[in-house]
Amino acid sequence: MQTNDHGRGRILLVDDDPGLLRLLSIRLNAEGYDIVAVESASEALAALPRFRPDLVITDLRMEHMDGIGLLNEIQRQRPGLCVLLLTAHGTIPDAVEATQSGAFGFLTKPIDKEQLLDYVQRAMKISGLTKTVDEWNTDIVTRSPVMEACLQQARMVADTDTRVLLTGESGTGKELLAKAIHRASARRDKAFVAINCSAMPENLLESELFGHEKGAFTGAHRSHKGLFQAADGGTLLLDEIGDMPMRLQIKLLRVLQEAQVRPVGSTEALPVDTRVISATHQNLGDLMMARTFREDLYYRLNVVNIQLPPLRNRREDIPLLVEHFLVEIADETGQERKVYAPEAVECLVAADWPGNVRQLYNVVRQNVALSPARIISAEQARSSLGEQTTSSLPSFSEAREEFTRNYLSQLLQITGGNVSQASRLAKRNRTDFYKLLGRHQLNPDHFK
Repeated sequence: MQTNDHGRGRILLVDDDPGLLRLLSIRLNAEGYDIVAVESASEALAALPRFRPDLVITDLRMEHMDGIGLLNEIQRQRPGLCVLLLTAHGTIPDAVEATQSGAFGFLTKPIDKEQLLDYVQRAMKISGLTKTVDEWNTDIVTRSPVMEACLQQARMVADTDTRVLLTGESGTGKELLAKAIHRASARRDKAFVAINCSAMPENLLESELFGHEKGAFTGAHRSHKGLFQAADGGTLLLDEIGDMPMRLQIKLLRVLQEAQVRPVGSTEALPVDTRVISATHQNLGDLMMARTFREDLYYRLNVVNIQLPPLRNRREDIPLLVEHFLVEIADETGQERKVYAPEAVECLVAADWPGNVRQLYNVVRQNVALSPARIISAEQARSSLGEQTTSSLPSFSEAREEFTRNYLSQLLQITGGNVSQASRLAKRNRTDFYKLLGRHQLNPDHFK
């Protein structure tokens, strides 16, 4: 992951009192935090994707949208982002509502400096700004807000033994994220073990997972300790869990329920303390409908679901990943590091990448191996991509239209279809706002 170049972390301040904004900005800047201060919830939502804060501190009482409304919208856009609420009306009902809405904390004005800094430090720890000694997410290269949101969720769940289901297309980095969760957890000094449930026959998979006794079946010349035992005290990744045969799903469910494993051919169950992380590129809901995946097992595994984005939804990461792979390959081979021509990078950024990061790595490796010169040309990049060279990036006008439509939809969602309120948030007169809605075929009644 790219390191944070903004001191100790990024904080978005939201309050309609300019004097308090200045005071909080001075205090937090002095502690090394990077600050953006805005005076309304709508400005905060506009700053969210651009600034990508690690913490939001917002006033509870504001016009148009209050702190609870902002908190709800942040939770929709950036699940796991810590939000600290401030108010001069420190009543018990306010505190209860803030807590029930998922606020990280609640402070009353005037703000106590030490209490504020304590909350901020705790929030940064949850956000992953305070790393474990071995840099838990160092293998994940990103500057994408979507991917950073996944990392934030991963860091929060790592401190618990909660089971995690990682979903996303093949090649999006599910195993890398599972390893990162393990490294950030209290289990980091124990084993991390991964197995692909679709890569071996049923009987062999059963033996690999649960172990077997000597003589349990033909060829079992000695006892074998399964991966649940090998990962005891650590973490076991069950990759492609959707391909696990139904008979083994039943046995896995029993292991999860009882925290015991019984090797094939044994009558004795052995206790195990193994955290299970599962991963799949399939839709387990569809598999349950088709009765090829057990519903009770699904709910055991899917306590927290982290959906990894495809590479086409995090294109800003492609130049970073390409540079990372070039350095990695040069270190591995001991040869001079090659570089891509600017036009070649543009070609890579515009491609579709059905195989995601894994496919990008293979393309870079192929280009390095076959390029006679130090500079990898656009033609070489296009050749390795084959028919995927057609740009899937929208034109400027298409992107602007999509942004405007999404922006208008967001305003209508926030205001519950109230056009007068939405037009005020957009700082447009009501007539113009109606024209915009008509142009983008948006009906306010659909948002009420």
